[in-house]
Amino acid sequence: MDLGLAGKVALLAASSKGLGFAAAEALAAEGARVVVNGRQQAAVDAAVEKLRQAGGEAAGVVADVTEAGAAARLVGAAVERFGGLDILITNAGGPPSGAFDATPPESWERAFELTLMSAVRLIREALPYLRQSDAASILTITSISVKEPLPGLLLSNAIRPAVAGLTKTLSQELGADGIRANSILPGWTRTERVDEIMAYRAQTNNSSVEAEIDKTIGRNPLRRMGEPAEIGRVAAFLVSPAASYVNGVMLQVDGGSYAGLL
Repeated sequence: MDLGLAGKVALLAASSKGLGFAAAEALAAEGARVVVNGRQQAAVDAAVEKLRQAGGEAAGVVADVTEAGAAARLVGAAVERFGGLDILITNAGGPPSGAFDATPPESWERAFELTLMSAVRLIREALPYLRQSDAASILTITSISVKEPLPGLLLSNAIRPAVAGLTKTLSQELGADGIRANSILPGWTRTERVDEIMAYRAQTNNSSVEAEIDKTIGRNPLRRMGEPAEIGRVAAFLVSPAASYVNGVMLQVDGGSYAGLL
């Protein structure tokens, strides 16, 4: 199936590793021109080199999207490099684990900037260019915690639903401009972030990382965690012209762990 991504320009935040990089790999494999982003030069360079070695067309921009002016610089660099912008994927590393009593106000403020405002700023900067595209798409990478709060992830549980609300609102406001907005809600996936969560749970529950992983996958109908590439392929489809009538969707990709109907 041709997703229609050849030649499209895609900018992905926090994409030098993890789920962001998995999405970048899937897009590059479909012929999209990809701009990856991260906070560390070495990680960004390595990601770009890996995409290029696989035959993809890629560029990298080092930026911390929580810093003032970073969103404008990131979008500007993508447009300057490839002449336009068709796809924006917002993404951010999850805020720290912790319970309410152990979470100070400054942690809330940092999580708000990282999780919500980084997406707001990137979308605002990207919109003038997306409006010029004939196949514009915004995808926010959030979490299954949008639908089902997860133990020990207070900040994610509280703030990621705001990103989903933003996405749904944008799907209504921007549809007339031909811009689709969707969100992907990953479940437990084998990333460094999930390794950190499992370590936190092991410490909190006085157990082991292996025991916490076993408990987690035991609740999954497929009896395993997802692989980043499985999330990346779904992301590539959602932003592609092949999904041209998919708008305003909050799609969980979790192996069936979430048992709700809606």
